[in-house]
Amino acid sequence: MNLQKFFSFFFLLILFCFLVVYSQKLLFLLEKPLPSETKIIQPQKIESFSEETKEKKVFLSSPLQLFQKRELGVLTKEGILELTNKERENYGLSPLKENPTLDLMAEEKARDILERQYFDHISPDGKGVGDLAKDFQYNYLIIGENLAMGDFETEESLISAWMESPGHRENILNPKYQEIGIGVRKGTFQGKEVWVAVCHFGTPLSACPQPDSILREKIEILNKDLNEEKKELESLKSEIEDPYFYFNPNSTQVIEKYNLLVNDYNLKVKELKDLIKSYNSQVELFNQCLSSFSQD
Repeated sequence: MNLQKFFSFFFLLILFCFLVVYSQKLLFLLEKPLPSETKIIQPQKIESFSEETKEKKVFLSSPLQLFQKRELGVLTKEGILELTNKERENYGLSPLKENPTLDLMAEEKARDILERQYFDHISPDGKGVGDLAKDFQYNYLIIGENLAMGDFETEESLISAWMESPGHRENILNPKYQEIGIGVRKGTFQGKEVWVAVCHFGTPLSACPQPDSILREKIEILNKDLNEEKKELESLKSEIEDPYFYFNPNSTQVIEKYNLLVNDYNLKVKELKDLIKSYNSQVELFNQCLSSFSQD
């Protein structure tokens, strides 16, 4: 009988201790702050721009050959440039500025024509003025080429012949061009002594306002930081949602860390959105400018 009372007393004592401990756990849970309801905003995608998104325009006309059985005169780059701009001035157009890279391209084309004995905008290996621009690193919005071969006596006779040809005239009087390069070379073509004249007309890519590369870099760095913070937030959130999380004596500190990180994350997202908005406005202006040059 005494043994039975002893076991009964011992069982009650254990039950009492369990209730005391469990009640403390319940109080501990009630004292724990819950994670804040701060919404984690996802960063929007960065709209990138590309120089290749708009087709670059190349203007060509049939190469001009003119032979009148006369002695060759003298052709100079300076004379051709002066007369070309005089024609533009007659039509109220801005003069073209000589560009040294376009000069080198035009000179290379004239040399290649005489060396390989062909007369066309496309070389025997399939290269055109656009390929030359790429080789010489001339980044353009639009580009055009005038070719002429003949026994020209003066620069006036050359420009006059081009102005009488609709395609060549269109290049000379194109209001979208800003720059010009000229190459002239005397040589032998198919047994005849000739002048080869090449004009490259162009407008550089820099004529359109370029989106800020530093701003883009800042966006990419901030976006990378946010992706790292997002991973940490997901890890903390998973820890907090664990059924046994509140039995962890450090749960309060974890929740505080989570909420601070959420707040920092959302502030950075707001900053990122503002940067992206500014950057995308620049992209839009750039693409509008490209479109204006792409239109015929």
